[in-house]
Amino acid sequence: MILTVTLNTALDLTYRVPALTPHASHRVTQVIERPGGKGLNVARVLAALGHETVATGFAGGATGATLRELLAPTSVRDELVETAGTTRRTVAVVDTATGDTTQLNEPGPAVTAAEWTAFRGRFAELLDGARAVALCGSLPPGIHVGAYAELVRLARAAAVPVLLDTSGEPLRRGIAARPDLVKPNADELAHLTGSREPRRATHDARRRGAHAVISSLGPEGLLAATPDGLWRAAPPAPVRGNPTGAGDSAVAGLLAGLVEGLPWPDRLARAVALSAATVLSPVAGEFDPTAYEDLLPRVKVTSEPEAA
Repeated sequence: MILTVTLNTALDLTYRVPALTPHASHRVTQVIERPGGKGLNVARVLAALGHETVATGFAGGATGATLRELLAPTSVRDELVETAGTTRRTVAVVDTATGDTTQLNEPGPAVTAAEWTAFRGRFAELLDGARAVALCGSLPPGIHVGAYAELVRLARAAAVPVLLDTSGEPLRRGIAARPDLVKPNADELAHLTGSREPRRATHDARRRGAHAVISSLGPEGLLAATPDGLWRAAPPAPVRGNPTGAGDSAVAGLLAGLVEGLPWPDRLARAVALSAATVLSPVAGEFDPTAYEDLLPRVKVTSEPEAA
């Protein structure tokens, strides 16, 4: 099975309005609720691809209970750890006239030292039998900034490949623990390395400890510094829509390719096709299966010269 970790889970709400105008009242035409947080998004996509998937992290309060009720009918196994605080909500307001999305994210609940200890124990148990693990998203209040580095070391000690997808100081510390993959976006990569030149920044990030670095370039696709060289993968044409969850779908594609033993070009093509198909989906964070099947054979993957 593949294990996903979401320390700061969320109940995702998508509101669709005919047009979003500042300082005005709006009539919402559609409301969609789903379990959210980056790792849960990854888990849902992995399950849709046919992989046995287990989700852990924290959930609490009435919002957490709703999240778990929505997760229960899916094929993702719930191994979330109960917290006394209330799980946050995120609100995506979709302007149906333009396709643009405005995102509002609440802070997460404070996690106690005892709750963190309970989670670490659950995580260690779940590593037994895991083929890969994804550590995704922000850290809720109360969890130290080296938490992901700690979890990376636990996964490596258990010989389980680990992908890290976070930002800021948790990324800086986590990458030093030598994860198998990290997937920063361009801004996160620039903050980590001080460079906005994609090839140089991706190469520098890999030198900091990661086995492979897959940098998200937004609509332009992915740039990957791997043991097999530097690769660029791009969709056949720019896609327009709701980008919520697109990066998480890319993570799912990378993990699926890893456990299936696919070569890097195939892993990257899958990640880009899933990401683009998520942008095209009418529901935030879901991917359009028809669009995915259409895009996959048309993703362009090329070998790039190494940075100097």
